[in-house]
Order: sequence, then C-alpha cells, then structure tokens
Amino acid sequence: MLFMVIEQFRNNDPNPVRERFLKQGRMLPEGVVYHASWIDPQKARCYQLMEAPDLDKVRQWTEAWDDIVDFEIVPVLTSQEFWARFGV
Repeated sequence: MLFMVIEQFRNNDPNPVRERFLKQGRMLPEGVVYHASWIDPQKARCYQLMEAPDLDKVRQWTEAWDDIVDFEIVPVLTSQEFWARFGV
C-alpha cells in the first residue's frame, strides 16, 4: 500500500528533524519503503511517499519521530490503480 505522509515540524522548526536524521537515518522498520519526499519551506512541512504492507507499519515508523513531528497519514492509490477500478 502507498501512503502520503504529511509531516508538520513542531514549532515550525526543521532543525531537530535534520539533526536526528543525520545521526540516526530514517529509522524505517522492516517492510516500510521510502519513495520520495518534498518540502514546503513556507509552512515547515514535509510530504513523503511511503510504501508499507499496512498502516500499522507506517505508524511504527512515525512513533520514532512523534516527539518532534506531527503526522497526517493518507492512504493513496496511483492514478492508474484508481481508474482501473472503473474499468478505464
């Protein structure tokens, strides 16, 4: 399954995230795959596309960052997968 993970840096401060990432990496549990990320510098947000067998696996990953990031996790489909459901 694919998930769009929207991260809001606490206090609009990306530095704690950067520091932890440089020391410990992404800290992904087995079965969770990082695909890509984008940063919204104006609002101190990060958008990450992740793949995992289920939401629980993604939540295992976010628990390592919960003290410095607020998360919104949205299950998503590729456009091709979505439209295939309609026989298009």
